[in-house]
Amino acid sequence: MYIKLLIYFFGLLTFFGGGTKDHATTASEVICGRWITTENNLMIQVYHEGNDYKAKIIWFNDGDDPSLMDTWTDQRNPDKSLRNRKILGMSVLRNLAYDASTKSWEDGLIYDAKHGREWNACASINKKGLLEVKGYWHFKWIGRTLTFKRATLLPEAQTLALKYSYNNPTRANR
Repeated sequence: MYIKLLIYFFGLLTFFGGGTKDHATTASEVICGRWITTENNLMIQVYHEGNDYKAKIIWFNDGDDPSLMDTWTDQRNPDKSLRNRKILGMSVLRNLAYDASTKSWEDGLIYDAKHGREWNACASINKKGLLEVKGYWHFKWIGRTLTFKRATLLPEAQTLALKYSYNNPTRANR
């Protein structure tokens, strides 16, 4: 009887992923999902594509009429051919790679549409479960950190967030 229970236990453990699951992969995916800044003015969706983690803007509040959000374009982009692309749905974080030894995502690039600049980037989830994304210039101590919490969609963000979400087949181009 004891041996049967032991075999049953290990069978369940294996079936539900204990012992056979790649824990580095599971840990690396925790960054994926919708996040909103602690100031509640910017919502991004982080997703895994190929070997990289990326993020796109799915909602923002700049104080203007929320219906104007869908009309804002990347006016400060140094590449004139990109100045007409919409901010909403735009990819702003790319090339992040998970480093299991530091439990962080490193070697990425973040685009600052407000100033038309791209910076080095890294990200981590702190002990409170908040996502910290740091944009920096060559050295991490020369930079700025944005802090995000898991997003609960605000009513005015619901429609646009769904429209620009990664898993929506009709979403805007990345």
